[in-house]
Amino acid sequence: MANFTAADVKKLRELTGAGMMDCKKALDEAEGNVDKAVEILRVKGQKGVAKREGRSASNGAVVSLIAEDAKSGVLLELNCETDFVAKGDKFVAVADALAAHVAKTSPADLEALLASEIEAGKTVQTYVDEANAALGEKIVLSRFAKFDGEFVASYLHRTSPDLPPQVGVLVQLDKADAQTAKDVAQHIAAFSPKFLSREEIPAETVENERRVAEATAREEGKPEGALPKIVEGRVTGFFKENVLLDQPFAKDNKKSVQKVLDEAGVKLVAFSRFRVGV
Repeated sequence: MANFTAADVKKLRELTGAGMMDCKKALDEAEGNVDKAVEILRVKGQKGVAKREGRSASNGAVVSLIAEDAKSGVLLELNCETDFVAKGDKFVAVADALAAHVAKTSPADLEALLASEIEAGKTVQTYVDEANAALGEKIVLSRFAKFDGEFVASYLHRTSPDLPPQVGVLVQLDKADAQTAKDVAQHIAAFSPKFLSREEIPAETVENERRVAEATAREEGKPEGALPKIVEGRVTGFFKENVLLDQPFAKDNKKSVQKVLDEAGVKLVAFSRFRVGV
């Protein structure tokens, strides 16, 4: 039996994030040498990365980073296999480090982000793979958003008190208004709009909604003369459900989100909403 103590096992777990039994086996193999055990776990962990590729990474966290002057901000989703890993400090630290890298480098897209260098000689993809090895689960950097403008803010929502945020929203306004930004971001988190304005919806999507609305009304036996009004009413309902500016505001459903923004004297330039695993 190798000469190591419970304190050595604890130290190795803190250094690597590996399980207790894996740490004991590594220390056994390393004859109690913690540094060598770290190397053993890294090698074995990297071998396990390929085995984990087919697994589902539907848990995770959404993190955000807003610049001190609030003129830029990042929203990022990092996924893992279990909520046990998701709520660990090491996993969240990886997500925060990735968000900081995005804030610093402004990559064009996810492919460019994964190929970029986060440390000397180490790409983001390698950094994620090392987290995969250390945490013993499939870790996936799923998506990110970065806004630069006059005022950027974020809102993070926890669906469970013992988990990191599972829903995150990033908003960009044309001028500083922290309260309106927070209110609108919370609304977006709750109502999950797909588009900012009607103009963003592809024309074929709207036409398809019209066709479905008309076919449904005919199937229901509605009078021919009433069809145009019925169709327009149902298309308007589609807009209210999917278009942020058309939605009834969460805190006062007698007003639209557009009305709330108008009353505040601000314009919502852009938004992004992530929900873990969705």
